Amino acid sequence: MQSRLVHEANGQRTFVVVLETGDEVRNSLHRLAEDEGLSGAQLSAIGALRCATIRWFDWEAKQYRPIPVEEQVEVVSLLGDIALDTEGQPKLHLHAVLGRRDGSAMGGDLERGEVRPTLEIVVTESPTHLQRVHDPQTGLALIRLDGQVP
Repeated sequence: MQSRLVHEANGQRTFVVVLETGDEVRNSLHRLAEDEGLSGAQLSAIGALRCATIRWFDWEAKQYRPIPVEEQVEVVSLLGDIALDTEGQPKLHLHAVLGRRDGSAMGGDLERGEVRPTLEIVVTESPTHLQRVHDPQTGLALIRLDGQVP
């Protein structure tokens, strides 16, 4: 993983992150968030993955269902955010649209992805932190602007 701070002004920082073959997306971004002290940020990326696991949220079961992707795919779009969990640690929420060889696409919450050959990411930090709070209705940790449990 390579990263560089490319802009900083008024409490906002922008990083460009380049992942290379073999880098795991979530682990790399979590390490960046810890190293840079990111407490509220948004990100976007394009590139390609050798394999991945995306997931969709099963509302009735209140849990994510994995969808293994065991083929080379284009990362058509990767969007996400970084917020703090209740222990003050960075937590990532990533959604990906992955393009297959035949031009079809699949998407969902990105649980993991192994880069091949590159993933180019722009991370923009906000001047204030975001807090994730456990929501008992969904069982998910959701961003709450007031930090309060609904």
